[in-house]
Amino acid sequence: MHGTPHIVSDVMTHTVAAIGRKATFKEIVRLMQDWKVSALPVLEGEGRVVGLVSEADLLPKEEFRDSDPDLPQSRLRSTGGTPITQLRRLSDLAKAGAVTAEELMTSPALTTRPDATLAQAARTMAHSRVKRLPVVNELGMLEGIVSRADLLKVFLRGDEEIEEEVRREVVAYLFPTPGSAIRVQVHDGVVKLAGRVRDTSLIPVAARLVRAVEGVVDVDFELVGRGDSDHSSEPQAAQPGSSAPV
Repeated sequence: MHGTPHIVSDVMTHTVAAIGRKATFKEIVRLMQDWKVSALPVLEGEGRVVGLVSEADLLPKEEFRDSDPDLPQSRLRSTGGTPITQLRRLSDLAKAGAVTAEELMTSPALTTRPDATLAQAARTMAHSRVKRLPVVNELGMLEGIVSRADLLKVFLRGDEEIEEEVRREVVAYLFPTPGSAIRVQVHDGVVKLAGRVRDTSLIPVAARLVRAVEGVVDVDFELVGRGDSDHSSEPQAAQPGSSAPV
């Protein structure tokens, strides 16, 4: 197969607002407001990413407004909670008293590479529960930023474009003629394959490959073996109106 998956550099934002280690709290808030972003990479030297400051890092200052940021750690621990919860509260308390990016930032920053696939970036975000990732080169220099919204851009691909890729990269690859006659239809990102195939054992493989096509929302199969009727009950053929196993 010759299809190339979309990569982070295809969808990332190339122009990025960033700050240095010594940026002050108010400077950070003002820059976030001006750029309408919820996080800023922290850079040093000629642009190496050393951390990330997000709105979540800034909120403890408001949360602990009525408390003493210098509250002894022993007193905080005495308030109860699990060890993990206590550590988080200690971290939040420390950030409540922070005034510079160096004190506020999460470091090291979780990053991704420009040539990472969208699936790889999505897994990193999901596993780490973050909303965006700075994009860095092999030297750690900032090249852009990718957000959850950026990763969803692939679902804006047109049905015709998806249909052509499914025909070329899946149908022609797994079910070349003669011996197979397959119709491909795509509506709102849902791919439907119908017709007869010579080898029904390839249907689950086709399902996985179609789902891997960028922009596909779901897959529906109405495929039967070459010698079967359209209403065949053979277990190896996908039944009309059902999704193929993956």
